Amino acid sequence: MNDNNIQLQHFILNQQKRFPYAKGDFTLLLSDIILAGKIISREVNKAGLVEILGLTGHENVQGEQVQKLDDFANNAFLNILSKNESVGGVASEEMAEPDYFLKHTKARYCVLFDPLDGSSNIDVNVSIGTIFSIYKLLNEGECTEQDFLRKGSEQVAAGYILYGSSTMLVFTTGEGVHGFTLDSSLGEFLLSHEGLSIPEPSKRYYSINEGNYKYWNEKTREYIDYLKHQDKPFSLRYIGSLVSDFHRSLIYGGIFMYPLDYKNPDKPKGKLRLMYEANPLAMIAKNAGGSASNGEKDILEIKPSELHQREPLYIGTASFVNEAVSYINGGKK
Repeated sequence: MNDNNIQLQHFILNQQKRFPYAKGDFTLLLSDIILAGKIISREVNKAGLVEILGLTGHENVQGEQVQKLDDFANNAFLNILSKNESVGGVASEEMAEPDYFLKHTKARYCVLFDPLDGSSNIDVNVSIGTIFSIYKLLNEGECTEQDFLRKGSEQVAAGYILYGSSTMLVFTTGEGVHGFTLDSSLGEFLLSHEGLSIPEPSKRYYSINEGNYKYWNEKTREYIDYLKHQDKPFSLRYIGSLVSDFHRSLIYGGIFMYPLDYKNPDKPKGKLRLMYEANPLAMIAKNAGGSASNGEKDILEIKPSELHQREPLYIGTASFVNEAVSYINGGKK
């Protein structure tokens, strides 16, 4: 092992010293999230060898078919975090309502998570991931729905675990963005990407599901055409797994977009979940020098009105996000 490869727990302990709210329980909470990630990573890596591929036959609260690995990942987080007395409750993309841990009378945090983002790619062996967000409770020892319905700017930590060619954890506590790669021979996450920042100027990449082109408004269609018909056109890079698409933007730069769609012309809507996807990734983007918007305002400044609220999302290199938002709102290039 390279002497420069710091173990994740040591790194967290050193960081924790700079935060007045953080005690040993914050380190333990992050360690529990990491443990859940390791368990999910193990299961993902043997998915073709055990009976865990395919659908459960149930739908989640969004009306989407639940994959067996979705269910496994959700239960892994629930089982681990329910035993952590610093956690007052959790909310998951897969659950209609939060799960409150009423016996945790000294709880200080609540956790939101998308247990397995990109699950539609599971059966074809494409990179998927886990996204998580941590808030400090408004009142210690008492977790209510209001602890979850808060602006992303109030997060104390956010991150994701990417299950790809290697398993990688990326997280921020508001003091930079750092990446750790799982060394399977040691069972440890080691520091591999310290102080990540989105390059500026960056690769001219855009990431969007162009299959929805006919459902966008005119300005959005014009903007995508504009990106493709410059002297130095942008290149399309789209995986269809938000964690993977965002991770590429974090490393190389570029912009990920999921604009409003007008499949129902009377009720145009966004696709991505504010609390489980947009907020945590926006916190990472901001701390890496990037930006995130719903097309009208900073993602981190949106006050949610419901737990499973959806929003459009433009995220990545700050100059690209600013340009996209300006264009779709009537600005000229």
